[in-house]
Amino acid sequence: MWRASVLTLFPEMFPGPLGVSLAGKALASGIWSLDAHDIRAHATDRHRTVDDTPAGGGAGMVLKADVLARAIDAAADARPRVLMSPRGRPLTQARVAEFAAAPGVVVVCGRFEGVDERVIAARGLEEISLGDYVLSGGEIAAMALIDAIVRLLPGVVGAHASLVEESFSSGLLEYPQYTRPQVWEGKEIPEVLTSGDHGKVAAWRREQAERLTKTRRPDLWAAYQSRRGGQNT
Repeated sequence: MWRASVLTLFPEMFPGPLGVSLAGKALASGIWSLDAHDIRAHATDRHRTVDDTPAGGGAGMVLKADVLARAIDAAADARPRVLMSPRGRPLTQARVAEFAAAPGVVVVCGRFEGVDERVIAARGLEEISLGDYVLSGGEIAAMALIDAIVRLLPGVVGAHASLVEESFSSGLLEYPQYTRPQVWEGKEIPEVLTSGDHGKVAAWRREQAERLTKTRRPDLWAAYQSRRGGQNT
């Protein structure tokens, strides 16, 4: 069973969206497990203090190294340890697949101005970002990470082909999708998709995926071209 452990100041936020749809069904059927640990339970003073003012001054508060380290030590094992952080490396589909192949993941949800740097290094936390923006805390980001991983676990998504052809699996954004009705508000499904010619459909989808990637994500397009030896399409 793939195991997710989340360290948070708000364990009541879980499973949240992870308890419904595909992830929720897989959770109920035992394909994966989720446990949320309250960081505050590892504070030792009567006020259950988990944060303090930044060394050197400044606004906000910082999660204390000693409290967070005890929380990590209580939950951690051989699984990868992750800290959701806007300064982390951007999450990629390739990294998601690596997490899915591991026994599970331990996710630390930051709050306030951040986490004492010493515990990040001492406990080997891999900092991961969902994008160049800041959330109130790491919980929503942790849910996104876990959802992305769980859907890759065997038995979660019914059609394996849907995973193979979606965005980022080949380094490209996914091609446009259509379904009935054939005509909607005067707009028709592209004729090639109803031609029955699987070769033409595949070629059209590849062309559209490349066009969208080149237009919307020049960074992905450059990497894709580099892997293909700089070929132009």
